[in-house]
Amino acid sequence: MGFFGRKKVEVPPHPRREPRIDLPLTVESVRQVFADCVDFSEREAALGGDPDKLVTLCYISGMVKMERASDYVLRPLAQDTVLSGCGMAQAMERIRKGALYNLGVEKRATMDEAVFDMIGGNCILFFPGEKEVLSFNVGTEEKRSISDPENEPPLKGPRDSFVESVRTNTSLLRRRVRTPDLRIRELLVGRQTVTPVDIVWIEGITNPETVRAVERRVAEIDIDALIATGNLEEYIADDIHTAFPTLAYTERPDRFSAGVVEGRVGLLIDGLPLGWLLPGTLSQFFKTPQDKSQGWMAASALMVLRYLCMLITLFLPAVYIAAVTFHLEMLPTELALSIIAAKQDVPFTTVFEVLLMLVAFEIIQEAGLRLPSSIGQTVSILGGLVVGSAAVEARIVSPAVLIVVAVAGIAGYTMPSQDFAGALRIWRFGLAALASLAGMFGAAIGALLLICHLASLESFGVAYLTPFAANDGEQMEGHAVIRQPLPSVKLRETALKTQNRRNQR
Repeated sequence: MGFFGRKKVEVPPHPRREPRIDLPLTVESVRQVFADCVDFSEREAALGGDPDKLVTLCYISGMVKMERASDYVLRPLAQDTVLSGCGMAQAMERIRKGALYNLGVEKRATMDEAVFDMIGGNCILFFPGEKEVLSFNVGTEEKRSISDPENEPPLKGPRDSFVESVRTNTSLLRRRVRTPDLRIRELLVGRQTVTPVDIVWIEGITNPETVRAVERRVAEIDIDALIATGNLEEYIADDIHTAFPTLAYTERPDRFSAGVVEGRVGLLIDGLPLGWLLPGTLSQFFKTPQDKSQGWMAASALMVLRYLCMLITLFLPAVYIAAVTFHLEMLPTELALSIIAAKQDVPFTTVFEVLLMLVAFEIIQEAGLRLPSSIGQTVSILGGLVVGSAAVEARIVSPAVLIVVAVAGIAGYTMPSQDFAGALRIWRFGLAALASLAGMFGAAIGALLLICHLASLESFGVAYLTPFAANDGEQMEGHAVIRQPLPSVKLRETALKTQNRRNQR
């Protein structure tokens, strides 16, 4: 067994997959591989304009930028008269050393390499009688433009976000983290998609054990396609039998860069406009990029508010059920009389009311997410105001239940991570069910089970409850909730086991 109890596997020394196309490296073989592919194209060209010396250029339409292929490859290939007096081997060597204008050129000796280069946007130049070919990087740069982040709106900070191109994302990272110690290693995942996955860390800061663990888990993934986020998260997470996320993700390059500088390992996937930060701990899901963009007092107050909202969204429905059903003496007399009077004409029990409204709240939220934004807002307003008010006036639910469920739902929206907020909603149902069975005792048992569950979780060897839990015997760090003034934060987190803990003098 390897690090963190995972089975050891050898990490491929090079991101390119082992050859799997057992065909000779010829133009005929390329035609055979891309048979029935309307986007496969080839073009013959004469070396130096000599019609007796023809070479063949193969490429995939839509994956290459036509202007680059024409201006940087074909035009100098036909206009360089020196090439007409060379043999094919000499011409290949001359072109590889700079006879053409293209920036990137590589020799390829296997069919597998040539095919995957073409799929990636390269054009392949075949020389008659030669066993090797030249691969030119003329890929198109068509992609979605960099825009403002939608799920993490910036209030005081940069307004760029990750896009679907992994090279664009690494450039956004390089512009912020300019150290030459930044390492970016690429692995290919997916038998059919062959998706590039970039592993990012800073040499000399990040724990090398964590880097090796991430590489092993990514290398172990053996699936057909890496297209959705779950294709990665559920394969490298320590425990998938939990509602709580153990991998933190972001669409903001500034937050991703800050996590890498802290000593975490980053993951970038081609085709997904997100970046993952490992290990993922509880405190990460309560922090926002704005926490370091405003004063430490305001940031600390907002952090405390988020933790209080977490308790409210989790326990408010359960406490209400327990108090009204089993412990009415806990409530002030006037409030208890008001609740009793409001429930006189309601035919359902308190438990059924609360669970019904919680389910209705989830249905309205799901409907709002699945519809276009303009219609979704209308559905949310209609469901929240009209349906809720109509249910109270029709004596289906009591006003107190509507208020409790609405407050619990709004408190859940303060969570910066929607995955974490979804886990809280699932546990909210469980706590409400336990409170309906045993009152406050049931709610306390549910809270104890929740704490035990969170304490049992780990993310790449780091306790999930960090910084509230000890790691390898080291006690929890101070100021877990209150953000310290930045000049006072001299060291990186102990739990990350970074090679260099000091981040400032």
